[in-house]
Amino acid sequence: MRLTFRLTLASLLSACLSTAQQPDSPAPQAAPKTHASAQTPPSSSPVPNPGAPQRVTLQDAIALARKNDPVFHSAVTDAGIAREDRLQARDALLPTATFDTSALYTEPSYITTPTGATNSTVKFIANNAPHEYVSQGNVHEQIDVAAFASYRRAAALAAAAKARSEVASRGLVVTVVQRYFAAEAAEMKLASASRTADEGEKFLQLTQDLERHGEVAHSDVIKAELQVQDRRRQREDAQLAFLNARLDLAVLLFPDFTDNFELADELHATVPLPPREEFESLAARDNPDIRVALSAVQAAGHDVLSARAGYLPSVGLDYWYGIDAEHYATYTPTPDGRVHNLGYAAMASLTLPLWNWGATQSKVRQSELRRDQSKLELSLAQRKLLAEMRSLYSEAETALNQQAGLQRSAELAADSLRLTTLRYTNGESTVLEVVDAQTTFAQASAAYQDGALRYRVALANLQTLTGVLTTP
Repeated sequence: MRLTFRLTLASLLSACLSTAQQPDSPAPQAAPKTHASAQTPPSSSPVPNPGAPQRVTLQDAIALARKNDPVFHSAVTDAGIAREDRLQARDALLPTATFDTSALYTEPSYITTPTGATNSTVKFIANNAPHEYVSQGNVHEQIDVAAFASYRRAAALAAAAKARSEVASRGLVVTVVQRYFAAEAAEMKLASASRTADEGEKFLQLTQDLERHGEVAHSDVIKAELQVQDRRRQREDAQLAFLNARLDLAVLLFPDFTDNFELADELHATVPLPPREEFESLAARDNPDIRVALSAVQAAGHDVLSARAGYLPSVGLDYWYGIDAEHYATYTPTPDGRVHNLGYAAMASLTLPLWNWGATQSKVRQSELRRDQSKLELSLAQRKLLAEMRSLYSEAETALNQQAGLQRSAELAADSLRLTTLRYTNGESTVLEVVDAQTTFAQASAAYQDGALRYRVALANLQTLTGVLTTP
């Protein structure tokens, strides 16, 4: 009787466990969708469903984040402002053209000549006539070394701002990748937690049946029930973690905040690690942090030149064309005939700096201090790049090497749980061994998901140095 009962329970339990997890297949890799996607038809259906969740790939997520993230847009805005500063500094080097029109009225002063004639003149000796009209165009050009240095400095700052926007873009990619695959890992962990909770329920039912037939002690039932309570709490925690992971991703992607979406990219997809030589070449050539530091050094050097330009003279050139006459007209009638009012004038000025109480010398010392500091920061950025190249690549390499072991551990833990449960059914193992096998299976499944997430984030970190995101 006891042998028949054990064999019956063993066959039933073996069938249930074998359908849930085969020893020769990856245990936690094919996780079912547990969100809205499980209740809606797939996105590849020829008839679209208006209520179907939006299918979001990793590239879609990156594009949405770049469109909606304010921190990234702040860096892009700064780059645009710096670009306009460069254009304004360039325009300051070019001649400017203006046109001015004015009319001047001065109170006349009448003088009677000895012959009895009355002539008029102006009250103020600085004015030319009682009625004076000026309408002239002016072309002005100012030539000095400081203006050229300011333009070069603005160009260097624009290049630095552009590089900083690239840094922000690459950092945003890392954030998106981390949140994207963290949501998928949380979904798979929830599936594993649900599976272990269900198996705990089945094991509790098994111990209760064995107790009723006098096969095991009541302490086994108590231990199984304690394990069930623990698995239920773990499933609730996994549900909460899954919800929070999706919300974190939704906040980053959607301006109208919706969680009606599903993830398309697979966390466990095969993604190759780029060769070390290719990675180091791209990192040395395309690293934006180095470009920022180099541009800062160049801008500081132009600051020094601009400050030293305070010792040099500047030249101003002006050309006027128009009228400056008593009548607002091309010609002025006189007793002797018409006078042509249109004319031109030109002026060149030279400004020599003589004395300003050492202000120029102080500006030169100030700019030299900034230049020396920027050189130190460039050296630090170069050393940090070398360290990050080794560290990030080693991190990705380590995560890749551990993936196969974590997958194998998850498969072995699933097989161990199945065999231990069968041995317990046959009276060959204790309840503690079954509980330990359940715990090991839960930990191995979670570690497998965490390992895959670690590798994808490590690849995303590599693209902060190379600018290339490795994808399947």
